[in-house]
Amino acid sequence: MIYEFEIPGQIIGKARPRMNTRTGQAYTPSKTKNYEFTAKQWFAIKYPRFETLEGRIKVTIIAYFGIPKSTSKKKEAEMLKQNISPTKKPDIDNITKIILDSMNKMAFKDDTQVTELVVEKRYSKEEKMYIKIEEY
Repeated sequence: MIYEFEIPGQIIGKARPRMNTRTGQAYTPSKTKNYEFTAKQWFAIKYPRFETLEGRIKVTIIAYFGIPKSTSKKKEAEMLKQNISPTKKPDIDNITKIILDSMNKMAFKDDTQVTELVVEKRYSKEEKMYIKIEEY
């Protein structure tokens, strides 16, 4: 079984839990919660009758970042050929964490099932996240 889908728009990484100074309780920032919800929605739209995978999982994540407007044509061509990669935030580990956490109990039972992981940051004309989840 293979699940493949895209999340269009700005790429958000998993933010650290914050602390409420009044109550002393930890909470997840709303930007993180919203992106996890968005990822779940795009998955559910593409696979309305999904089955939760139970075996070992390989996940491929490609984060496509938009090319800055001030970039020269020559440099833009290099970026699109993948000769130049984005070295900006969010960090690759935070991109991974937000996707794996959002797919927990949907695409797979738990992210402990993920035994192989491929994550890349690339430039593209449009900003989006590509996700492929496969049982092997």
